[in-house]
Amino acid sequence: MCSDQSRSSLNDGNDKTTYGAFLDVDPSREELSLRSLIDHSIVESFGGGGKACITARVYPTLAIQNEAQLHVFNNGTEDVQITSFSAWSMKKAIIT
Repeated sequence: MCSDQSRSSLNDGNDKTTYGAFLDVDPSREELSLRSLIDHSIVESFGGGGKACITARVYPTLAIQNEAQLHVFNNGTEDVQITSFSAWSMKKAIIT
């Protein structure tokens, strides 16, 4: 799995490193899961039920609030079928 920050901001001064992690998953015997948590400046992705984790800082200039997008792609040799996809909005923290 990878986290590609190359299109995360229009500001060329921001870090746009692409991070990667390998998962040992046999898709013919088990489902591959991906969970991504996206905040104002953090994208954290967990693959394979937490077998791998990538955390990256982002500083979006256009993709803010309802304009944010998550792209999932497959560079593997086999087709992957998405069987389930869900998205939630996080509530603001209440600090007392």
